[in-house]
Amino acid sequence: MFRGAPLRNPQWENYLFRRRVIVAAAFSIALLTFVIIRLFYLQVVNHEHYTTLSRNNRVDILPIAPTRGLIYDRNGVIVAENQPTFSLEIVPERVEDMEATLAAVRELISVSDNDLERFRQILRRKRRFEETPLRLRLSDEEVARIAVNRYRLPGVEIKSRLSRAYPLGPLLAHTLGYVGRIDERELQQLDMSNYAATAHIGKIGVEKTYESVLHGEVGYQQVETNARGRILRVLERTPPVPGRNLYLNIDVRLQQAAQTAFGTERGALVAIDPNTGAVLALVSLPSFDPNLFVNGIDNVSYDALANSKEQPLFNRALNGQYPPGSTIKPIYGLLGMETGEIRHDTQIWDPGFYMLKGDERRYRDWRKEGHGWVDFNKSIVESCDTYYYELALTLGIDRMSEYMHTFGFGRTTGIDLTGESIGLMPSREWKRRVHRQPWFPGETLITGIGQGFTLATPLQLASATATLASFGRRLSPTVVGALETPDSGTRTPVQAKELPPVRVVDLNNWQRMHRAMINVVHSPTGTARSINRQLPYTIAGKTGTAQVFGIKQDEEYVAEEVAKHLRDHALFIAFAPAERPRIAVAVIVQNGGGGGAVAAPIARKVMDTYLLDDTGKLREEFQ
Repeated sequence: MFRGAPLRNPQWENYLFRRRVIVAAAFSIALLTFVIIRLFYLQVVNHEHYTTLSRNNRVDILPIAPTRGLIYDRNGVIVAENQPTFSLEIVPERVEDMEATLAAVRELISVSDNDLERFRQILRRKRRFEETPLRLRLSDEEVARIAVNRYRLPGVEIKSRLSRAYPLGPLLAHTLGYVGRIDERELQQLDMSNYAATAHIGKIGVEKTYESVLHGEVGYQQVETNARGRILRVLERTPPVPGRNLYLNIDVRLQQAAQTAFGTERGALVAIDPNTGAVLALVSLPSFDPNLFVNGIDNVSYDALANSKEQPLFNRALNGQYPPGSTIKPIYGLLGMETGEIRHDTQIWDPGFYMLKGDERRYRDWRKEGHGWVDFNKSIVESCDTYYYELALTLGIDRMSEYMHTFGFGRTTGIDLTGESIGLMPSREWKRRVHRQPWFPGETLITGIGQGFTLATPLQLASATATLASFGRRLSPTVVGALETPDSGTRTPVQAKELPPVRVVDLNNWQRMHRAMINVVHSPTGTARSINRQLPYTIAGKTGTAQVFGIKQDEEYVAEEVAKHLRDHALFIAFAPAERPRIAVAVIVQNGGGGGAVAAPIARKVMDTYLLDDTGKLREEFQ
């Protein structure tokens, strides 16, 4: 150590201390000034702006999807339900490389190009913290594969959702329709405030017609979120209102009986309760599986359905337009008696054909040798064409067209399903407007036997048959019988609409027409006598055989020599029990042949299923 040097310098230390205090004070004052200015800027100058941002960041409103209503048949058999299913969904904000994640997922489970395209479309509309579905209806095996690989798939989640399902598959496809994903066009038309959480909507059938009832009302929850929009907690919740359940008038047993009776034939059957307008069965065959459409049908399956010669997507019951053939003879016969042009005992001679004066063409009867002397009853029982050629010429197309309209031909029936076809009941004005040609007498003749321009849907035939059965009372056919509120179980019946009735001058004419139709089935010469064996009730019916193409005067129709798609259509209309009708049925078997041999047995099986108990006796409520 240096001897004699001072150990401390107090002056230097004081100077150094004061200097440090001044610097620290100056820094503190500057920092405090900055904080005060910044606080003033945030709290005073931009108060409104940051208050709004803060509120938006803190609280968000999220929609909650309502549960879609269930659908039952008239006996409580469920025909449309909501099944829990697993779906694979991706949260974009948690995924670093979306393309790599998608590729990894496709190595584990099947993801079609359609799924991928749909995912990308939805991704553009959703926020990054929201789940975006990639694949729906995962199998248990697929769920397991994703679960064991979750550690290398950040942002990929398995969610449980309710998905629409149709447990009876094709049996009710044309009646129920199906739900499908909401497309861009529907997005423009919907009230998005009520569909904010819904991805599916009714596309056709009951699902579409009663969409507003089945869907319910969307719910909302107020949630606290962080700055990135992630939910921290639920502040308030308004639960959704579930859709109402539907109880159809359809009886699944009748649907199954009809489908079995048709076998491999194509065609349609409609059964109606003439007292209430309730549609008991609505069959169109062949059919399709509506479950394929719920979450998007693949191109291969859709092409197979759309391009099939059997046309399974075509609803023949509502949209099939066929010549009604002889099934409309009871209506023209009733018109003839009502107008006084014929009496029930008026007779004509049928040699097997009819000729117009000054015309060499022969309008042939279906029986080549003719029916001999024919009155009204025989004309219905044996379906004499010649009788109705002459009657039609006497009535004229104007009265025929007007009267057929009163039975609903050429018009919609008012059924509670969308897309119904109107058929065609020709008139002079119609032909002049559409074909720019006058009406010819020969066209009146063939209109009298349900051929020519006349077209009717199976639904129109069933509705007209119900009108015949109920002495002119007309009701709009109704598929849905009641709406049920799920919480309370309260059911509200759906009533059929009363339509303008068919009025007659002489009520006895109804009775004569009914007796003639009963004889079609129960007399030894009736064209549908083959279905009266061991019949414990009475059926009133009328057969029909509609030509698909015309044949020349010198040619003869031989079914076996004609291609299947050119053979005659087989038709049959009926109601039973004839004394107190509880069911009216119209059947058409496309290219099936004769109505009495092919269509009538199908109607018999459906009516047996509805009217008879397990012992084969008429049910007590129908006696």
